[in-house]
Amino acid sequence: MKSYWIRPESGKTVVEFRDAPVPEPGPGQILLRMHAASLNRGELIVGHSVKAGGAAKAAGNEGAGEVAKLGSGVTGFKVDDRVMGRCSGAFAEYSLIDAREALAMPKNLSWEEAGSIPLAFMVVHDMLIAQGKLKAGEWLLVTGISAGVGVAALQTAKALGAKVIGTSGSAEKLDKLKALGLDVGIRTRSGDFAEAVMKATGDKGVNLVVNNVGGSVFAETIRALAYEGRHATVGYVDGVLKSEIDIEALHTKRLTLFGVSNRLRTAEQRAVTVRGFAADVLPLIAAGKIKPLIDRVFPFAELPAAKAYMESNAQVGKIAVRILG
Repeated sequence: MKSYWIRPESGKTVVEFRDAPVPEPGPGQILLRMHAASLNRGELIVGHSVKAGGAAKAAGNEGAGEVAKLGSGVTGFKVDDRVMGRCSGAFAEYSLIDAREALAMPKNLSWEEAGSIPLAFMVVHDMLIAQGKLKAGEWLLVTGISAGVGVAALQTAKALGAKVIGTSGSAEKLDKLKALGLDVGIRTRSGDFAEAVMKATGDKGVNLVVNNVGGSVFAETIRALAYEGRHATVGYVDGVLKSEIDIEALHTKRLTLFGVSNRLRTAEQRAVTVRGFAADVLPLIAAGKIKPLIDRVFPFAELPAAKAYMESNAQVGKIAVRILG
């Protein structure tokens, strides 16, 4: 089968085309005939999944396709069912998915939309609902809001009835997101937004922060938090993994700080997130209250070009790859 692999090279990641055998589903696994998959910065740009000097690995972590074969013990699905989920080696004609991660595709989604949902929206469920406990009427701040997770956080927060502030270095991107309900856009790539956040919230601060950027803005996000605010660290595209913590603010504001990670969790922990997402967010998607934002769709043969497009930071939302028509 046609597939793409990712390997480290000179401090970056490179995708390469390979001809690989079709995998065989083991117990509890489903073999999917892939129709679409989407790109994730953490894998393809930052290179979390491939360490320097490490071996190449099958590329792609989420997608959508038709069930081609069921492993032993799998129930609830049949051949030709339309399925989406987090799966390893999604940039291929066939991919294996843990049945606990598999979700039936809502009928109102295209293949590309379905293939762009699992990682971003399950991370969003974790940080906005499971850990962030965001409520209607509360304020959410998302740094680097135009990326896939940022846009998904905006859409989910608005569906929950929250108010959203977002930062981006591009005024054009912020204008596009206002059509999705962005309440306040702050044009900046630096840690200089707390004053504007306090002004927008009547000097109270935000109830929840989603930090997509990393350590370079961490101190500023702490300053932007309200009393009993919550802070989610989900990304570090700036490459800055350390920052000072204002202990006095942590103490006097009674803040809660937590991290969000998919890669370092066990299969059962990920399955718990899938169940929570299916209960809390998937119905909103199936009802059309949340529609995944796809910036651009590339043909399967053009995955390297799709990666280059992501590296250009031009997109708003997700970048998808069409594998089968």
